[in-house]
Amino acid sequence: MIMNPKIQVFKHVLVLALFLSFQNIKAQSDPSGEKRVTGTIAFKNATITTSPGKTIPNSTVLIKNGLIEAIGTNITIPKEAQVILADSLFIYPGFIDGASSAGVGKFADPEKPANFNPANPPDEMAGITPWRNVIDVFDNKNNQINDWRKSGFTIAQLIPDGGMISGKTAVVVFGNQSSTNILSQNSALSVKFQGARGSSRVYPGTPLGVMAKFRDVYKNTELASRHSKLFASNSGLNRPEINKTYEALYPVVDKNIPVLFEVSDDIEIRRALSLQKENGFRLVLLGGSNFEKVINEIKSSNAQVLLSLKLPDDKVTKAKMEELSEEMQARTKRIQEAYQSQLKQASYLESAGIPFGFTSSGSKSGDTFKNLRLMVENGLSENAALAALTINTATILGIQKYAGTLEKGKLANMIILTAPLLDEETQIKHVVADGYIFDYEVKAKKNGNGDKNGNNGAMAIDGFWEYTSDTPAGSSSGTLEIKKEGDSFKGTITYDNPGGSGKASSEMKNITLSGSNLSFSFDVAAGGMSLVVNVSGEVNGDRLTGNLSLSEYGSFPMNATKKPKSF
Repeated sequence: MIMNPKIQVFKHVLVLALFLSFQNIKAQSDPSGEKRVTGTIAFKNATITTSPGKTIPNSTVLIKNGLIEAIGTNITIPKEAQVILADSLFIYPGFIDGASSAGVGKFADPEKPANFNPANPPDEMAGITPWRNVIDVFDNKNNQINDWRKSGFTIAQLIPDGGMISGKTAVVVFGNQSSTNILSQNSALSVKFQGARGSSRVYPGTPLGVMAKFRDVYKNTELASRHSKLFASNSGLNRPEINKTYEALYPVVDKNIPVLFEVSDDIEIRRALSLQKENGFRLVLLGGSNFEKVINEIKSSNAQVLLSLKLPDDKVTKAKMEELSEEMQARTKRIQEAYQSQLKQASYLESAGIPFGFTSSGSKSGDTFKNLRLMVENGLSENAALAALTINTATILGIQKYAGTLEKGKLANMIILTAPLLDEETQIKHVVADGYIFDYEVKAKKNGNGDKNGNNGAMAIDGFWEYTSDTPAGSSSGTLEIKKEGDSFKGTITYDNPGGSGKASSEMKNITLSGSNLSFSFDVAAGGMSLVVNVSGEVNGDRLTGNLSLSEYGSFPMNATKKPKSF
């Protein structure tokens, strides 16, 4: 029987496997996550926080076909699994964004009718477009998605841009670009206290006008819904007129979806709560400030809250008061007090027992961890911070059955960090979204005993190494020689020649040492094919332990030992 050339090459290539713990799927930072290396992935021996307050040390999470297969300390890892050694890493549920504009475009502006009356404009001109679906203007290849995923977000509720009733939201996962990534559509109605196209000359042009118009539209929707249901079950009734505004609002008056009401302060919070009390719809407050002034009203209404991750600029806190006039000192003091109050908003909600989630609305992706730490420094507990990023938001969005915690059967969405969540030195190394792994560069820390790569005596990789590899093709061995050149490295690897007997060699590319984690890649040409082998691992003195990744076939363990140079 003639062996398939590809399989024959694979058998020979497997002996190339070096040492290295599989901390990365690819040798370099890979934010693309274009494909799963295998359908089964295991992060082994990590510190795993499955939900707020529940952490399992030295544990393994097994992922299969985009779902969590198992979590625990005694997990049997299938032979076909891609194993990622995560001894020094920390795993948390992926963050969930309660209201995001990532990848969301704008709807086309409506044309003004010839007989336009600003006192009684058509719904579209009045900013009333509940029939719009945000998915219609969503681009899942937009760079903003990677920016937020790089900050730990794996799921987001998308909100449409528009007027007072801008349209319906959707929930998406930040997974592979080849998928639509849609988890649910028409999941909430987006509303704000914004006049018609931002103009005070067109009704409703003021917040009070918005309230009056909302009441009018809501009551007419209730009447239209009642008429439609009676007509469907009775004879002798006039047929109802079809109105796309009212029909789009039926799920709201039937309480099947909530109203996501954007608010800025306690005044707008009270206005939104007043509309809810009058009409009885489900309410989610988006954004907001001065919550301490309306805590009781929020609790009695059972409204839910999505608090913005955005915090005000702290420049005013550094003002030199003695250089200011008396009037400016008083004004600056008020601004400083408002700044301190904003830092405490999350702690006010936690103290009042109001479960809340977070929204990225108005904030920058790069500020996520910094702002979380500021909130914790101002009274928010770490467990509440994690809950707001995960299970609380999942519950508000109605997706808690398959997201928000790390459990068997839930979507494989998680972040893998180099340190605990709120540690100042923590960095995101991997993000798993929908079972796809996205890798991000981890910057080495400077220290007094080494160079900018973090090298010291225990992690000097330059020299001569011998490795062994155990694969389905059998046990094999080879050598590795690494030379340090300035702040970078060059190297050569030898392996069993895929074309026949003896050894072959290849240049090691993209050699990167980050702390104790080493990664690189090399090319193998055999059987008319060119294959790229990606390796990475843990350096511990003169030992290297880890795996090699061959994207089409999975990963396999290897071990190496540093030896005195003998040639």
